[in-house]
Amino acid sequence: MIMRSYALLVPTIFILFTTSVSAQSVDFFEPKNNTTVISPFKVVFMISGMTIAPSGDMTVNTGHHHLLIDTEDIANGIVIPKDDTHKHFGQGQTETEITLLPGKHKLSLQFANGAHQSYGEKLSKTIEITVK
Repeated sequence: MIMRSYALLVPTIFILFTTSVSAQSVDFFEPKNNTTVISPFKVVFMISGMTIAPSGDMTVNTGHHHLLIDTEDIANGIVIPKDDTHKHFGQGQTETEITLLPGKHKLSLQFANGAHQSYGEKLSKTIEITVK
C-alpha cells in the first residue's frame, strides 16, 4: 500500500516541476513587429525565464537588455559593443525612448550577462518598424 502511494506521488511531482519551469525568451512589448511609429518613440522590453540584474552581476540566469539598431545580432558569448547602434541597459532598465530617422529600421533585443556577453539567438528577438 505504501509503495503504491509513493509511485503515484513521483509522477505528480515531476509534472508540477516541469510545468513550473518557464522558457527563457525576450520580446518587445512595444513597439510590435511591422508597425509604424513616430519618432521619438518608446521601446519596452520583456524577459521570461531569467532575472534582470545590473552589469557586473554574474549570477546564473541573470543579465540585462541591449538594443541593437540596424545591425547584426551578436553571437553567444561575444561581448556586445557599446556605440550608437548597440544600446546598453546595464542598470536593469526595461524601457527607453529612441529617436530614429524616417524609414524602415531593424530593432534587435538581446539579453546578455553581467559582462555584456550575449546569450545569443536563444535570448534575442528582432522586429522591423517604419518610422514616419
